[in-house]
Formats: sequence, C-alpha cells, structure tokens
Amino acid sequence: MDMRWSLDDLYTSFESEEFLADFETAKAEVADFGRWAEEAFGSADDAGAKLETYIGRINGGRAFMKLYAFAFLTRSVDEHNEAAKKYSDLLRGLMADMAKPSVLFKGFVAAVPNLDELIQASPVLKEHEFILREVVAQNKYLLSEKEEIAIAKMRITGSAAWADMKDMLLATMKIPVVIEGEEKELPLPAIRNLAHDANAETRKAAYYAEMKAYEDVERASAAALNAIKGEVLTQVALRGYESPLHMTLVNSRLEKDTLLAMISAMEDFLPSLRRFYKKKAMLLGHKSELPWYDLFAPSAKVKMKFTYQEAIDFVLEHFYAYSQEMGDFTKQAFEDKWVDAEVREGKRGGAFCANLHVIGQSRVVLNFTGSISNVTTMAHEFGHAYHGHCLKDASYMNTAYTMPIAETASTFCETIITDAAIKKADEDEKIAILEAEISDALQVIIDIYSRYLFESRLFEARKGGSLSVEEICNLMLQAQKDAYGDGMDHGCLHKYMWINKVHYYFAERNFYNFPYAYGLLFAKGLYAQYLAEGEGFLEKYNRLLAATGSNTLEAVGDLAGIDVRKKDFWVQSLKLIESKVDEFCK
Repeated sequence: MDMRWSLDDLYTSFESEEFLADFETAKAEVADFGRWAEEAFGSADDAGAKLETYIGRINGGRAFMKLYAFAFLTRSVDEHNEAAKKYSDLLRGLMADMAKPSVLFKGFVAAVPNLDELIQASPVLKEHEFILREVVAQNKYLLSEKEEIAIAKMRITGSAAWADMKDMLLATMKIPVVIEGEEKELPLPAIRNLAHDANAETRKAAYYAEMKAYEDVERASAAALNAIKGEVLTQVALRGYESPLHMTLVNSRLEKDTLLAMISAMEDFLPSLRRFYKKKAMLLGHKSELPWYDLFAPSAKVKMKFTYQEAIDFVLEHFYAYSQEMGDFTKQAFEDKWVDAEVREGKRGGAFCANLHVIGQSRVVLNFTGSISNVTTMAHEFGHAYHGHCLKDASYMNTAYTMPIAETASTFCETIITDAAIKKADEDEKIAILEAEISDALQVIIDIYSRYLFESRLFEARKGGSLSVEEICNLMLQAQKDAYGDGMDHGCLHKYMWINKVHYYFAERNFYNFPYAYGLLFAKGLYAQYLAEGEGFLEKYNRLLAATGSNTLEAVGDLAGIDVRKKDFWVQSLKLIESKVDEFCK
C-alpha cells in the first residue's frame, strides 16, 4: 500500500498548464471582486441582489480554493519545496486582498435596514441566514476598511511568517539519538513516536534527545511566539474584545458559561483520572511518580504493532460495523490515495485532515510507525474527513464549522475503533487497547487543561512585554504541574511543549486547546446515544454534522437533545472516562 498521497485531483505540479492558468484566473477574479465590492457596496440600492451576488462569488471561488489547498498540502509534507513556499506567499497575498470585499460586505450587511424582509424573500439569503445574522452581531468588532486590509496584509509578513519560520526549523531538524547501541539521526516526528516504544531505554533516550534538540531552536521559537501573541493582543485591543479568550469564544459560536461548565467539570475529575498515571508508574517499576518519557509507554506486556495495511484493515472493519456509508467513504479515500502516512525529513509532525470542499474530497496527513496510537489517530483524522463528507452538499459558506465542534466527529470515530477492538481482544490485548484509549483521552482532558492554563497565563504575561525562554518554560512547567498534579514526576516534565505544539502559533486560532476537550466529551455523549438507539441514531448524527457550519454550538447540542450549558452533561461524559480508568486500575 502506497504511504504517500496523490494531489493530482488538484494539480499535477506547480508548472502544469492548469495550475498556471488557474493562478492567473484567481488573480483576475480577486482584483475584479475587489472592484465590484467597492462599487456595489457603496450604495444601498438593490441590497438583496448584491448580497446574493457576493454569496455566489464566495461559494464559487474554485480557482483560489484549489490553488491554496495544493500549495498548503504540498508544503506540509515537503518543507524543502521552493515552489510551494513561493506560491504559499503569493496566495496569502491574494487572500489578504480578499479582506477588502469581506470588510465591505460585513459593513453593508450590518447597515441594511430591511434585512429580515430580504432574507425571507430570497432562497439564497434564507439558506445563509445564520451567517448573515452572525455578521450583524459581530459588526461591533469590525475595524475600518483600511485597518482591516492593513491587518490582513501585514499578517503575511507578521504572524504567518513567524509561524512558517518555526515550522521550518522543526520540520528540518535531524536529531541525534542512540537506540539499542546504534547512533541515528531522526526527524522530530520519528523521535516523538519513540515515546510509544516498548523498550524503556529507547523511550528515555528519545525524550532526552528531543529536549536537547529544542535548545538549538528555543530562542527563535520564543521570538516567534512573542511576536504572534503580541499581534493577537494588539488586535484584541483594537477590536474591543475583552480578551483573546473572549475573541475565541465569539469566533467559536460558544457561550462563556458553556466553556466554564465544561472546565469546572474537568477540574472536579482531575484527582480521579490521575490514578491512571499512578497505576502506570507502578506497573512500569517506578518508585514514585511517572516521568514524562514514560507518559505514552505501553505498560502491558504485549507489543502491539501494525503494518500500514493491517491498520487500514482494522479501521475499515470497525467503520463498516458502524455504518456502510462511513466504511465505503474511508475505503475510497485509501484507494484514491488521499493519505500521506510516511515519516520522512521535511514533513511536518503530527497528523491533520484537510477537507477540500472544492473537489468533494479530503486529504489526511499521518506519521505512521505502527503503534496502536497511530491506528486511533488514523481513525481520528478520518472522523474529520467524514465530517467534511457530511457537509459536501452544503454551500462553501455554510461549511465553516468552529473549532470545538471540529473535534466531535474525529473523537466519535476513535471511540468506535477502541470500543469495538476491546470487545474482540484477548485479555492482554484488551489491557493494551484500554491503556491507549485512556492515554489518548487523558491527553485531551489533563494535558489540554495544562495547555489552556498555559495559554491563559502566557497572554496575561505577554501584556507586560516579550518573555524570555526561561519565563515561557516556567509557565509551561507550572501549567503541567497544576494539571497533572501528583500523577506525574514534577522533576521530569516537558518544559518545551510550547515549541512542539503548533497550535500556539496560529494567530487566528487562539486557545486551540479546549476545543479538543469539548469534542471528546461531546462525542462521548453522542456515542452513548448511539449505543442506546442503534441504527436509528445514524441519520440524526449525519444531520447534526451537516448543521455544524450554520449554528451555534449550543444549537448543535440541542439537535441531539443535549444541553451543553449544564455541567451535568459534562459530568456524565467524564464518568464514562473515569469508568475506563477504574477498569484499567483493576
């Protein structure tokens, strides 16, 4: 099975006639769009027709969407590709030019006196009613046309450039490490995957090699982080948000009380969930708490390894057991080469899914080395892809779901895989799978809580000026101590996790941490419904995913009969995870 993807359904190369022609088309369309918007939104005449035209042009911008996807995806697996770098910068410039029509549109919508009448009279506007009303509600955070355009253009050489530099540093690292007496040089993703290795000395060597390697990039990474967070704070002040968290909640379509209810429930369960790490430390022979290098260590005496094909077969088997549609969709993705799973130098670490609405497909990045965690990650990313599949018939403007709900389908698919696997496993395999499931879940609860604390404190500290490497590391260590408590060895944590996690460097996606917890716990609630309702749940679930681009998160919860504003819901979901910890400890 080929472990590299094909992007031919986008373009065959940056030199292809189709790519070059589309690039010229996109430049012309963006320039024309700007001229049209300036003229059209300069008066209130024919407001309904103008809004319909704007929506049509946004939904129909195929050339730009394909171009940007091709450049981004190519660069994500080959940081050395100079053409990808060049066109990424050029396309970001075009994206910045799109700020002008967007700003004019938002101002125009907010000023339309008879918007309700226009929406009721137009099927197109009715279809996009949620988006239009959201524009009106958020208009108070909009700056002037010149300011919005300036911010969009300066972001290219500001936060985006800093993030690119940091990604390049990590993607091109070759880290020396001694494994079973043999000296090797490995890329960062391969080093981090060794945290799952069955050999204790290998895990320990990989951890210290990783920590040592970060010393070479710590100052540059700190400069990038300081610059990006400083830019965010400037925007927050200019726009009138209360804080970066407030801006994230508005953009997430999430009420603050909902977030606080979830966080409060998570805090209540921390002492109980930390028992997993204490039990694991005992099983691994540690005299006290668990050191960071054994956080992902397999404590069971089974070395569960999968070939790439075995992992695919495993995922497909259990996806088909859930739904013929999900199984067929995932099978097609592998057959049509939508997945890049090979670990190699120049490729970004971790995993992600890009849903390509423009061609009705997705692309998935994995760094596959054969662990059970790699298999659940595969299921996780195909949950994202299936989410995109459920939105394929929606207009492009109605596919923009927010961060917290983005992790729901992915976590749901993880749960399908792990629960089905545990039922079929023998006792030794059951321990290994259960351990991997709990380990992943606690990363999304306990480690995500540490990241939430870190980012909250980082923004507060950054208000007083740039932070040193030591100050940032201390913030990270304190957040980990507060979250992991007595479950982990405070003398062996990961002070450089702020370098490793790419989410901190997204200037437009701050607090990309609590959405994972929201997705996990919301998905657990949905999965409980699935177990209770059986096949009758499937159609409701697909409808729910299809509605995520045009509803608040509270309204999406209502579709499933769930009140996410109440702490009780989050407590019930956390109890499901607690029960897994109970089972493992026994």
